[in-house]
Amino acid sequence: MTEILKAGKAGIRKAAAALKRGGVVAFPTETVYGLGADGLDPVACARIFEIKGRPHFDPLILHECSAARAKKLFSSVPPAAERLMKKFWPGPLTLVLPKAKAVPDIVTAGLGTVAVRVPAGRHALALIKAAGRPVAAPSANRFGALSPTTAAHVKTQLDGGPDIILDGGKTRIGVESTIITFARGVPVLLRPGGLPLEEIEAVAGPVSAPSRRAAGPAAPGCLKKHYAPQVKLRLITPGAAVRPSASAAYLAFTGRPAGKWAAVKVLSPSGDLREAAAGLFGALHALERSGARVIYAEKVPQHGLGRAIMDRLRRASA
Repeated sequence: MTEILKAGKAGIRKAAAALKRGGVVAFPTETVYGLGADGLDPVACARIFEIKGRPHFDPLILHECSAARAKKLFSSVPPAAERLMKKFWPGPLTLVLPKAKAVPDIVTAGLGTVAVRVPAGRHALALIKAAGRPVAAPSANRFGALSPTTAAHVKTQLDGGPDIILDGGKTRIGVESTIITFARGVPVLLRPGGLPLEEIEAVAGPVSAPSRRAAGPAAPGCLKKHYAPQVKLRLITPGAAVRPSASAAYLAFTGRPAGKWAAVKVLSPSGDLREAAAGLFGALHALERSGARVIYAEKVPQHGLGRAIMDRLRRASA
């Protein structure tokens, strides 16, 4: 049975002790809840894959509590990556760079690179610092399912898996971190996320699109089908002619649709993409539970955090 603890000093102390023993702990970050284990312990990391039902070809992200400690997980860091670390860590940015020898192959899926970030969430930072080691942590959900932004979401999907769930309330950003790698010194976007591309380019220069020739994912969350509810999701243009149905749910960007639906969620009446991102997975969890057989999801503008929202909706609808 999984123990649920408040993310206060006592709960964090107990969770850190569990990590040191090779345990698995679900914990809040500023993006979504993570499923964490000692990132330098291959046996502990193997439990993450087992609990999630995650394939071993999908790499994990290592989380550290400072840039100085995070850089020790890389064998080399290009100047543009240094600038990004200085500007955006702690924060929702993951960097994929050549790995240090100490990083286990199970974390990197056998690749020569490792994904690392320093989260901004105070509970996450306190946990990592108390554990005294990097924490490997994908999202705390079943593989391919909706990401969790509350402890209740984690419990629904994974109860009985992790040793502890730290309850720190609802996450602030609501979508996973942005993932950047480098090709010949040029930044490459692997996954849009909680740090908008425009802010990255202001620091590191133009960001390229990833190559489509890779045999497997270079970073987490990059598979074609991902972040999906248990019912069919269909992407639509706002204002598209969709017949209301008591067996269908509707995810709107700014305005409530007419007619009778199984359930309706509006992401942001004011059109605020940050508000929309923060509420995205919570809305999808609620619509998934509505009894609807299909969810119609409106597209959002593809700038700022809209890129991350559309990435999640496209993968959910694949």
